[in-house]
Amino acid sequence: MTLAPVEYLRAVFPEEQFHGPVAAALADLVDRGIIHVIDLVFVRKDSVGNVAVIELDDLDEATGAVYESLSGEYGGLLNDEDIENAASDLAAGTGEVLIVWENLWAAGLIAAIGAAGGTVAEDLHIPAEIAEQALADEPTS
Repeated sequence: MTLAPVEYLRAVFPEEQFHGPVAAALADLVDRGIIHVIDLVFVRKDSVGNVAVIELDDLDEATGAVYESLSGEYGGLLNDEDIENAASDLAAGTGEVLIVWENLWAAGLIAAIGAAGGTVAEDLHIPAEIAEQALADEPTS
């Protein structure tokens, strides 16, 4: 099985508010075939520092319905250590979502590289803030 490039994103939210527009935007990307969600975990840290890890199957019915179109197998890529590391940086009274997805939009390119006898030698993610800074530093002509 050849995967298209895979991305990881960790987003932190005040007061554990990560379901509304985030769920809709994520579902839209999945529904349009742009990405395939490989793993998705929610983490909450209450006001006294207790951590709760919530998988899609653990969501209540109303919240889970928002993520209904994200059908697939979840788990396995994010392990307990990844979740513990992410939770250690989380402030009390906040929440976060950890998402791993495959960039389906690039699958055709990856297949073409393979069909031409090539291999992907590097697959890096450049954080937006680094790209924005580099572009801002470019001289204008």
